[in-house]
Formats: sequence, C-alpha cells, structure tokens
Amino acid sequence: MPRLLPVGDCDLPEDFDPTVPPRTPQEYLRRVQLEAAQCPEVVVAQIDPKKLRKKQTISISISGCQPAPEGYSPSLKWQQQQVANFSTVRQPKSEDEEGWKKFCLGERLYSEIDTISDNENLGIDYIKMGFPPLLSIVSRMNQATITSVLEYLINWFGEKKFTPELGRWLYALLACLEKPLLPEAHSLIRQLARRCSEVRVLEENRNEEQISALNLMICLVSRYFDQRDLADEPS
Repeated sequence: MPRLLPVGDCDLPEDFDPTVPPRTPQEYLRRVQLEAAQCPEVVVAQIDPKKLRKKQTISISISGCQPAPEGYSPSLKWQQQQVANFSTVRQPKSEDEEGWKKFCLGERLYSEIDTISDNENLGIDYIKMGFPPLLSIVSRMNQATITSVLEYLINWFGEKKFTPELGRWLYALLACLEKPLLPEAHSLIRQLARRCSEVRVLEENRNEEQISALNLMICLVSRYFDQRDLADEPS
C-alpha cells in the first residue's frame, strides 16, 4: 500500500518490544509499520455458500395505508378542511399584519362575528377560531418575525379588548424574545404593559381570570425584562 504520510524509520531503543503497548509516538508509529508489513497483499473472504442458498425473508410493503377502523374514517370534507388549515399555517409573511392578526386571533374575532358556522362537526376550524401558539409554529419564527407579530397584536390590543386568544399569543411571543432586547422590542413590551394597566382599571366586571392574565403580562414585562418602573407594588 502507498504511504499516505511521509513517516520515516523511527529511532527506537534496542530493547523495543512491539508486543508491549506503545509508550511514545515513535513506538506507536513503529508498531503500526510492523503490523502493516504483516498484512497479506490479497485477502479472500471466507463465505459459506450454504448460507446463500437459504431463502431470506424480506418484508416489502407495496400497499397503501391500512384503512381506518370502521366508523372512524374521516370524511373528505374534514380532510379538505385540515389541508386548508395547514396551508394557512404556511402562508403568513413577516410583513403581513392583517394576515397575522387573522392567523392568531381567527376570522371570527378579527371580524367580530358572534355567529357559529355549520362546520363544527368538522372539529376545530382554526381559520375561524385562530391558531394557538404551538411550539411547532413559534419555534420557526426568527426574532424579526416575533417582534413584528408582537407589534401587530399590541396594535390590535390598543383598540380592542383583551381575549384569551390574544393572551396566549402575547405570552408565547414574550417567551421567545431574546435578551438583551432590541430597541423596537423594548418599546413594544413597555407599550404592552401600559395598555394592560389601562384595561385592568377599566375592567367593569372585575373578572378575576382576566385581571390575573393582565397582571401576568405586566409582571413579565417589568420583572423579567427589567422594566422595573412599570412594576406593580407588592400588596
């Protein structure tokens, strides 16, 4: 075999024993040279022909998916709805403000429609109800997109009421913001905290769950993101 590296003869002591584990780089290289010299130029694999004559079982499935259990096969209408929902997940671009509002909040909330459609038997219609901030969605968003979507939703919140859908997305986006904050993100979260405090004061029904959600937003902005001047004084 040709040498891949130019290794010359090693200067070793007369008592060098190749059977003893090498103690120096020179002994290691010399041992490799000796082992290589003992390798035959041609190696023939010993194959037992009897083993090749045995029938070997190889399972290859050429059919499609197994059919759904009886009574559980999804309708074509349901499948088409899921494809439409999935397609919507892939469509919003970073600069598409209206598209992101519809995506996060749903067409029903976005258009302020209270009526319920006839498609409820198809499962959750995410196009109408809004997509939840799933990890599979938010993990694909870079910091620029996260900041943009946060801005869109805070702008929405500036004129609209606080809803659970909005709260879930705000929380998820805050969780994805990297520190130290970019200047635009810094301004946005302060705007969010101030708006939460305004809505909290105007809350007529004193909805404990909603006030708790508003408190959480203010707490995260002020305590986690170090905007201490916006923090609530402990009771």
